[in-house]
Amino acid sequence: MLDSKTTGIVAYITWIGLLIALVAGDREGAKFHLNQALVIWLAGLFSVIPCIGWLWGIFCFICAVIGCIAAINGEEKAVPLLGSIKLLK
Repeated sequence: MLDSKTTGIVAYITWIGLLIALVAGDREGAKFHLNQALVIWLAGLFSVIPCIGWLWGIFCFICAVIGCIAAINGEEKAVPLLGSIKLLK
């Protein structure tokens, strides 16, 4: 079982990390970061759109880095533009 800080960090790494965090992590303690990571990875799917998609992909990558840094520091800092979306309750 992962603690809440580790769960938040792992969730931002890759899709597999997000799945590991959801299954083996502290879901209640890291709910904020799990939600943020899920929103970022789902929004990243739009990066396949030609021309503007690569800009969106870079933006999503930067959001993931910002979220991971916030998880490392133990903060619940919302990422720009995507941070207000809540998918997990």
